[in-house]
Amino acid sequence: MTTRINWFAYAAPQRFYPLVGKAVPWFGSLAALLAVAGLTIGLLVAPTDHQQGDAYRIIFVHVPAAWMSMVVYVAMASWAAIGLAFNARLAFMFANALAPTGALMTFLALWTGALWGKPTWGAWWVWDARLTSELILLFLYIGVLSLHAAIDDAKRADRAAALLALVGVVNVPIIYFSVKWWNTLHQGASVSLAKAPSMAAPMLLGMLVMALAFWAYCIAVSLARLRVIMLERERHAAWARMEVGVAT
Repeated sequence: MTTRINWFAYAAPQRFYPLVGKAVPWFGSLAALLAVAGLTIGLLVAPTDHQQGDAYRIIFVHVPAAWMSMVVYVAMASWAAIGLAFNARLAFMFANALAPTGALMTFLALWTGALWGKPTWGAWWVWDARLTSELILLFLYIGVLSLHAAIDDAKRADRAAALLALVGVVNVPIIYFSVKWWNTLHQGASVSLAKAPSMAAPMLLGMLVMALAFWAYCIAVSLARLRVIMLERERHAAWARMEVGVAT
Protein backbone atom coordinates (compact mmCIF):
# COMPACT_ATOMS: atom_id res chain seq x y z
CA MET A 1 0.00 0.00 0.00
CA THR A 2 1.51 3.30 -1.08
CA THR A 3 1.20 6.56 0.83
CA ARG A 4 0.19 9.54 -1.25
CA ILE A 5 1.47 12.95 -0.21
CA ASN A 6 -0.93 15.87 -0.50
CA TRP A 7 1.48 18.55 -1.75
CA PHE A 8 -1.30 21.14 -1.90
CA ALA A 9 -1.44 21.03 1.89
CA TYR A 10 1.92 22.83 1.96
CA ALA A 11 0.37 25.82 0.18
CA ALA A 12 -0.72 26.95 3.64
CA PRO A 13 2.02 29.09 5.28
CA GLN A 14 1.60 27.41 8.68
CA ARG A 15 2.40 24.01 7.15
CA PHE A 16 5.16 25.21 4.85
CA TYR A 17 6.98 27.25 7.54
CA PRO A 18 8.47 24.29 9.50
CA LEU A 19 9.44 22.51 6.27
CA VAL A 20 11.40 25.58 5.18
CA GLY A 21 13.06 25.78 8.58
CA LYS A 22 14.46 22.27 8.12
CA ALA A 23 15.70 22.97 4.59
CA VAL A 24 17.61 26.21 5.26
CA PRO A 25 20.54 24.78 7.26
CA TRP A 26 20.99 21.93 4.77
CA PHE A 27 21.22 24.25 1.79
CA GLY A 28 23.38 26.70 3.74
CA SER A 29 25.85 23.98 4.70
CA LEU A 30 25.87 22.63 1.15
CA ALA A 31 26.59 26.11 -0.21
CA ALA A 32 29.55 26.55 2.14
CA LEU A 33 31.07 23.15 1.30
CA LEU A 34 30.64 23.61 -2.44
CA ALA A 35 32.08 27.14 -2.30
CA VAL A 36 35.21 25.91 -0.52
CA ALA A 37 35.63 23.08 -3.04
CA GLY A 38 34.94 25.31 -6.04
CA LEU A 39 37.32 28.08 -4.96
CA THR A 40 40.03 25.52 -4.19
CA ILE A 41 39.74 24.08 -7.68
CA GLY A 42 39.45 27.50 -9.33
CA LEU A 43 42.24 29.26 -7.48
CA LEU A 44 44.70 26.45 -6.78
CA VAL A 45 44.11 23.62 -9.26
CA ALA A 46 42.95 25.27 -12.50
CA PRO A 47 45.81 26.32 -14.79
CA THR A 48 46.65 29.91 -15.72
CA ASP A 49 45.00 31.09 -18.93
CA HIS A 50 47.48 31.63 -21.77
CA GLN A 51 45.82 34.90 -22.86
CA GLN A 52 44.39 36.52 -19.73
CA GLY A 53 46.76 35.12 -17.12
CA ASP A 54 45.31 34.82 -13.63
CA ALA A 55 42.81 37.63 -14.25
CA TYR A 56 40.40 35.09 -15.73
CA ARG A 57 39.93 33.42 -12.32
CA ILE A 58 37.23 35.93 -11.49
CA ILE A 59 34.94 33.79 -13.66
CA PHE A 60 34.53 31.43 -10.71
CA VAL A 61 32.42 34.14 -9.07
CA HIS A 62 31.33 36.24 -12.04
CA VAL A 63 29.81 33.53 -14.22
CA PRO A 64 27.80 31.76 -11.47
CA ALA A 65 26.52 35.13 -10.24
CA ALA A 66 25.47 36.09 -13.77
CA TRP A 67 23.71 32.76 -14.25
CA MET A 68 21.87 33.07 -10.97
CA SER A 69 20.83 36.67 -11.67
CA MET A 70 18.77 35.34 -14.59
CA VAL A 71 17.64 32.09 -12.96
CA VAL A 72 16.36 33.88 -9.87
CA TYR A 73 14.47 36.42 -11.99
CA VAL A 74 12.74 33.66 -13.96
CA ALA A 75 11.87 31.92 -10.67
CA MET A 76 10.55 35.20 -9.22
CA ALA A 77 8.43 35.87 -12.31
CA SER A 78 7.14 32.27 -12.27
CA TRP A 79 5.98 32.55 -8.66
CA ALA A 80 4.48 35.94 -9.47
CA ALA A 81 2.52 34.37 -12.34
CA ILE A 82 1.28 31.57 -10.08
CA GLY A 83 0.24 34.13 -7.50
CA LEU A 84 -1.70 36.16 -10.06
CA ALA A 85 -3.32 33.09 -11.63
CA PHE A 86 -4.41 31.37 -8.44
CA ASN A 87 -4.37 34.27 -5.96
CA ALA A 88 -1.92 32.22 -3.91
CA ARG A 89 -0.46 34.02 -0.90
CA LEU A 90 2.53 31.75 -0.60
CA ALA A 91 3.46 32.25 -4.26
CA PHE A 92 3.52 36.03 -3.79
CA MET A 93 5.65 35.56 -0.68
CA PHE A 94 8.07 33.41 -2.68
CA ALA A 95 8.39 36.09 -5.35
CA ASN A 96 8.99 38.76 -2.72
CA ALA A 97 11.62 36.61 -0.99
CA LEU A 98 13.55 35.97 -4.21
CA ALA A 99 13.86 39.61 -5.31
CA PRO A 100 16.64 40.76 -2.93
CA THR A 101 18.71 37.65 -3.66
CA GLY A 102 18.37 38.22 -7.39
CA ALA A 103 19.37 41.85 -7.00
CA LEU A 104 22.46 40.78 -5.04
CA MET A 105 23.45 38.27 -7.73
CA THR A 106 22.99 40.89 -10.46
CA PHE A 107 25.06 43.48 -8.59
CA LEU A 108 27.78 40.90 -7.95
CA ALA A 109 27.82 39.95 -11.64
CA LEU A 110 28.17 43.60 -12.68
CA TRP A 111 30.82 44.37 -10.07
CA THR A 112 32.98 41.34 -10.84
CA GLY A 113 32.48 42.01 -14.54
CA ALA A 114 33.93 45.50 -14.04
CA LEU A 115 36.91 44.03 -12.19
CA TRP A 116 37.44 41.58 -15.05
CA GLY A 117 36.87 44.21 -17.74
CA LYS A 118 39.57 46.57 -16.54
CA PRO A 119 42.58 44.29 -17.25
CA THR A 120 41.04 42.68 -20.35
CA TRP A 121 39.24 45.60 -22.05
CA GLY A 122 41.14 48.47 -20.44
CA ALA A 123 37.91 49.97 -19.02
CA TRP A 124 35.75 49.39 -15.97
CA TRP A 125 32.56 49.76 -18.00
CA VAL A 126 31.49 49.82 -21.64
CA TRP A 127 27.97 50.14 -22.99
CA ASP A 128 28.09 46.60 -24.27
CA ALA A 129 24.78 44.88 -25.09
CA ARG A 130 25.15 42.22 -22.40
CA LEU A 131 26.40 44.63 -19.74
CA THR A 132 23.63 47.11 -20.49
CA SER A 133 20.89 44.47 -20.42
CA GLU A 134 22.32 43.09 -17.16
CA LEU A 135 22.21 46.60 -15.70
CA ILE A 136 18.57 46.84 -16.78
CA LEU A 137 17.98 43.58 -14.90
CA LEU A 138 19.32 45.19 -11.73
CA PHE A 139 16.97 48.15 -12.24
CA LEU A 140 14.07 45.71 -12.66
CA TYR A 141 14.89 43.99 -9.38
CA ILE A 142 15.13 47.35 -7.64
CA GLY A 143 11.86 48.40 -9.28
CA VAL A 144 10.04 45.30 -8.06
CA LEU A 145 11.33 45.81 -4.52
CA SER A 146 10.61 49.54 -4.51
CA LEU A 147 7.10 49.17 -5.94
CA HIS A 148 6.22 46.53 -3.38
CA ALA A 149 7.54 48.67 -0.53
CA ALA A 150 5.72 51.79 -1.78
CA ILE A 151 2.23 50.26 -1.51
CA ASP A 152 0.84 49.88 1.99
CA ASP A 153 -1.81 47.28 1.19
CA ALA A 154 -0.05 43.89 0.98
CA LYS A 155 -2.41 42.40 -1.60
CA ARG A 156 -2.18 45.38 -3.93
CA ALA A 157 1.59 45.47 -3.47
CA ASP A 158 1.86 41.77 -4.36
CA ARG A 159 -0.14 42.18 -7.56
CA ALA A 160 1.62 45.34 -8.70
CA ALA A 161 5.10 43.92 -8.10
CA ALA A 162 4.09 40.66 -9.78
CA LEU A 163 2.94 42.48 -12.92
CA LEU A 164 6.22 44.40 -13.12
CA ALA A 165 8.17 41.16 -12.66
CA LEU A 166 6.25 39.53 -15.52
CA VAL A 167 6.81 42.50 -17.83
CA GLY A 168 10.52 42.51 -17.06
CA VAL A 169 11.06 38.82 -17.77
CA VAL A 170 11.43 39.68 -21.47
CA ASN A 171 14.87 41.08 -20.59
CA VAL A 172 16.23 37.66 -19.59
CA PRO A 173 16.45 36.19 -23.13
CA ILE A 174 17.88 39.51 -24.30
CA ILE A 175 20.73 39.10 -21.78
CA TYR A 176 21.35 35.51 -22.79
CA PHE A 177 21.28 36.00 -26.57
CA SER A 178 22.83 39.47 -26.66
CA VAL A 179 26.27 38.14 -27.64
CA LYS A 180 24.67 36.34 -30.61
CA TRP A 181 22.31 39.10 -31.72
CA TRP A 182 24.79 42.00 -31.58
CA ASN A 183 28.49 42.54 -32.14
CA THR A 184 29.68 42.95 -28.55
CA LEU A 185 32.93 43.00 -26.62
CA HIS A 186 31.62 40.40 -24.22
CA GLN A 187 32.85 36.91 -24.99
CA GLY A 188 30.40 34.19 -25.96
CA ALA A 189 29.30 31.33 -23.74
CA SER A 190 32.11 29.05 -22.59
CA VAL A 191 29.60 26.31 -21.69
CA SER A 192 26.92 25.24 -24.15
CA LEU A 193 24.78 22.17 -24.69
CA ALA A 194 25.30 22.48 -28.43
CA LYS A 195 29.10 22.20 -28.44
CA ALA A 196 32.04 21.04 -26.37
CA PRO A 197 33.30 23.43 -23.68
CA SER A 198 36.06 25.81 -24.74
CA MET A 199 38.00 25.66 -21.47
CA ALA A 200 40.25 23.20 -19.67
CA ALA A 201 38.57 20.52 -17.59
CA PRO A 202 39.74 21.91 -14.17
CA MET A 203 38.45 25.37 -15.14
CA LEU A 204 35.08 23.94 -16.15
CA LEU A 205 34.86 21.77 -13.03
CA GLY A 206 35.63 24.70 -10.73
CA MET A 207 33.05 26.91 -12.42
CA LEU A 208 30.33 24.24 -12.29
CA VAL A 209 31.00 23.51 -8.61
CA MET A 210 30.80 27.23 -7.87
CA ALA A 211 27.56 27.41 -9.85
CA LEU A 212 26.10 24.70 -7.60
CA ALA A 213 27.36 26.61 -4.57
CA PHE A 214 25.55 29.73 -5.77
CA TRP A 215 22.39 27.70 -6.39
CA ALA A 216 22.47 26.34 -2.84
CA TYR A 217 23.22 29.79 -1.39
CA CYS A 218 20.35 31.44 -3.26
CA ILE A 219 17.94 28.74 -2.12
CA ALA A 220 19.10 29.00 1.50
CA VAL A 221 18.88 32.77 1.84
CA SER A 222 15.62 33.00 -0.12
CA LEU A 223 13.98 30.37 2.08
CA ALA A 224 15.30 32.10 5.20
CA ARG A 225 13.81 35.38 3.97
CA LEU A 226 10.57 33.59 3.13
CA ARG A 227 10.24 32.47 6.74
CA VAL A 228 10.54 36.08 7.89
CA ILE A 229 7.95 37.21 5.35
CA MET A 230 5.55 34.46 6.41
CA LEU A 231 5.81 35.47 10.05
CA GLU A 232 5.31 39.13 9.15
CA ARG A 233 2.31 38.49 6.90
CA GLU A 234 0.71 35.96 9.24
CA ARG A 235 1.57 37.78 12.48
CA HIS A 236 -2.09 37.83 13.55
CA ALA A 237 -2.45 34.06 13.16
CA ALA A 238 -2.08 31.87 16.23
CA TRP A 239 0.65 29.71 14.73
CA ALA A 240 2.77 32.77 13.85
CA ARG A 241 2.43 34.19 17.36
CA MET A 242 3.51 30.84 18.75
CA GLU A 243 6.57 30.74 16.48
CA VAL A 244 7.61 34.24 17.47
CA GLY A 245 7.09 33.34 21.10
CA VAL A 246 9.31 30.27 20.76
CA ALA A 247 11.97 32.31 18.92
CA THR A 248 12.06 34.99 21.59
